[in-house]
Amino acid sequence: MPRLPTPLTLPESHPGRSPSSAEGADGADPRKAAGPRRALRRRRRAETATAWAFVAPSVAVILGLSVLPVVWSLLLSFQADDLVTPSRWVGLDNYRALSKDPHFSQAVGNTLKYTALYVPLSMVLGLALALALNRRIRLVGLYRTLIFVPFVISATAQGVLFSFILDPQFGAANSLLHKLGIPAQGFLTDPGQALYVLVAISLWSGTGFCLVVYLTALQDVPPSLIEAAKLDGAGRLHLLRHVVLPALGPVNVFLVLWQLIESLQVFDLVYVTTKGGPLGSTTVVVYFIWQQAFQNFTAGYGAAAAYVLAVALFVIAAGTRALRRRGPAGPEGAVR
Repeated sequence: MPRLPTPLTLPESHPGRSPSSAEGADGADPRKAAGPRRALRRRRRAETATAWAFVAPSVAVILGLSVLPVVWSLLLSFQADDLVTPSRWVGLDNYRALSKDPHFSQAVGNTLKYTALYVPLSMVLGLALALALNRRIRLVGLYRTLIFVPFVISATAQGVLFSFILDPQFGAANSLLHKLGIPAQGFLTDPGQALYVLVAISLWSGTGFCLVVYLTALQDVPPSLIEAAKLDGAGRLHLLRHVVLPALGPVNVFLVLWQLIESLQVFDLVYVTTKGGPLGSTTVVVYFIWQQAFQNFTAGYGAAAAYVLAVALFVIAAGTRALRRRGPAGPEGAVR
C-alpha cells in the first residue's frame, strides 16, 4: 500500500502579534538580516574610497594643469596684467584692442595662409603615398618606416636641423643650388619665402601621419566592393573616385580636423627657426600670444588672443562635426 505524504504544519503564532511584525515572510528576524546589509554597505564605501584614492592624483593633475588654467586665463583676458604688479579689470578692452591691432591681423593672415597650404597638401601627399605603398612590393615596410620617422621627431629638433641646412651662407641647400647653377636663396631669412619654407618643413614631418592613417583605412576597404567594381569594368581612376574615396570619408573628416588643429596651433617650429620674422612674415597666432604674454608682459592681452583662437578652434570642430553628420553615407561596408 503506498505511503501517504506527511502533512505540512504552519508555525504557531503568538496571540496579539502578527508574523510580519517580528519576523520576515520566511520566518527570518530582520534584525539579523540587517547585519549583512550594513557589512555590504561598508564594503562598497571602502571600495569607492579605494577607487578615488587611485584616481585622485590624475584628477588633481587634470584640474591643476587644465581646468584651473583655462578658467584663470579667461578671467585674465578681461584684465590688464603684466604678471608682476596687481592686475586691473578692463572688461572687453583687450578684445577691442585686438580687433584694431595690425600685428594680430598679420598673425591671423599668416596662420590662415599656413593652414590653407599645409592641410590639403599633407592629406593629398599622404593619400598618394598610401596608395603607392598599399601593395605587395619589395621593402615596402622600410619605405613606410622612412616616411613615418620624421613625424616622431620633435618640432624643435626639426627646426634646429633645417636652420643649419637652409642657412643662407653656410647651409647645404645653397651649396647644392650653387653646384646646379641656381642663385642662392634666402629661405628662412627672406620675407617672401620664409612662410612657404615652414610649410615645406611641416610637410616633411606631417605627411607621415596622414600616410599611416590612410594606409590603415585602405586596408579596411571591403575587397568585395573592389572586386565588384573591377568586374563591372571600372578602371583605376573610377575605382578610386567611386569606391575608395567614399570609403575614406570618415577618415578624411578626422584628418581635416586633426590637421586644422595642428596647423592653427603651430609654434615650436616658428620659435626655433624664425622667431616670427623676418618682418613678421612668419608670426602666427600662437607665437603672437607668447610674444604678448612673455615678451611684452601684457598677459591679459595675450590671454584675450588665446581665447579668440580657442573660439575659432571650437567653431571649426563643431562645424566639421555637423558637416560629417549631414554628409552622405558611404558605400556599404565602408569604414564608419
